[in-house]
Amino acid sequence: MEASEELESSLLTQPWASVCFGESAFLAKACFRDTGYILLISDLSSVWYESVDSETVGQRSKELNKRLTVHVSSFLHRLRNLMCPLLTGQPDAATSFSCHRAASVLSLHVKSELSGLPFYWDFHCCLAPVEMVSRHLVRPLIQMSLALQYQVRELTSLLLQKDAEIEDYRESGAALSRDRLQTKPFQEEMFQQNFVAETLPQICSVGVGQAFPSALQQLYMAVTQQEAKQARKRQRSGDAEGPAPTAETAGHPQLPPPSQEDETASSSEGITPVSSPAQKPRLPAAKAKPKKAKGLFS
Repeated sequence: MEASEELESSLLTQPWASVCFGESAFLAKACFRDTGYILLISDLSSVWYESVDSETVGQRSKELNKRLTVHVSSFLHRLRNLMCPLLTGQPDAATSFSCHRAASVLSLHVKSELSGLPFYWDFHCCLAPVEMVSRHLVRPLIQMSLALQYQVRELTSLLLQKDAEIEDYRESGAALSRDRLQTKPFQEEMFQQNFVAETLPQICSVGVGQAFPSALQQLYMAVTQQEAKQARKRQRSGDAEGPAPTAETAGHPQLPPPSQEDETASSSEGITPVSSPAQKPRLPAAKAKPKKAKGLFS
């Protein structure tokens, strides 16, 4: 369980990459370790994943590659060398990928070579749980949108400052040496309207294959690294606080509740005038003879 959680934590900071299997375009990300691997893949309609440990890798490799007798770590190393170039846009020409979708399962078949012998592998991916989709896709995209919105505000403010600076130069008598460099003052409202009417339709027509260009991959990694950092900080804070100590664990045992006799005695003493400091202390209740309580008007 710990190895699986470590794999998913490492997967969080891996960027999504656009990949194609045949004529189908997907977004994918993967993480390979000596203890196993985890693969996350999506067509923006569904999200599938597979997380396996080294024992499962060993069993599957014996079924698919009966002629190969190499250590499990060699299989994992080979899979990493096949998937990483694919995710960076440089797939190996000697390796073929094909996928098959059926109901809630996506199967990815890999065909390559290892040590001069044919190498086969099948990824059996099932639908990812909602929490995983939210952690790896929804929340990072929302945070990226907020970051880009803040960046736009900063750039807009900078443009307005530049326009004010240029206007000050003009009022001081400065002139451009080249007319082609002259620009109109920036109008934020007009810019937003043109963006929605002209640029936005082009962006929305982009397919899955261009969903995560290099610049957005870097922003995704920066956002998820901050998310992982905050998660570790919250975990350390929770471990430092720990559970609140009870009265017994703190070394202060709780006193037993007073008996009915003690309550009655306390009630009768509550109306008695306070004695002088020299008065002798009352004997313990355990040794005193029980007395009938007196009422206030008896």
